[in-house]
Amino acid sequence: MTVVKQRKADLLAPEVKARIDKWVAKYPIEQKQSASMPALRIVQEVNGYLTTELMDAIADYLDMEPISVYEVATFYSMYDLKPVGRHKISVCTNVSCLLCGSEDVVKHLQEKLGVKLGETTPDGKFTLKEVECLAACAGAPMLQIGKTYYENLTPEKIDQILSTLE
Repeated sequence: MTVVKQRKADLLAPEVKARIDKWVAKYPIEQKQSASMPALRIVQEVNGYLTTELMDAIADYLDMEPISVYEVATFYSMYDLKPVGRHKISVCTNVSCLLCGSEDVVKHLQEKLGVKLGETTPDGKFTLKEVECLAACAGAPMLQIGKTYYENLTPEKIDQILSTLE
């Protein structure tokens, strides 16, 4: 009887592997681990968030130690290790935004949504997340929802933004 050992990378759908392969092709073959960040982004995009099993699959697919993938996923705030709401609100609280009022932005959002940083509203609509610099210092304070940046925030502007989201 022959036992075929299943690779952890088999958890990744062929379409996901194909997307990752486009990034792997940008690096010398001995440095394919350099594609770990786009691989994490792709897998998160497909799954909604990153599980340990999915990070293990990425590590297996890119021939790296799982801890190396975990380090990347936990270092960067753009990766989610638990489910998030339909709208992830990422509030920059780094120096420029802090000096321009990001604490007030966070306070307003927490009161308006009824959740704290790192939490999701009971209806699953919003997740409120604190992030490091999003590189929009000139428009501080700012936040990001999806791929859209919102700058020069005030409570009124925040309320208007939230009212446009389904």
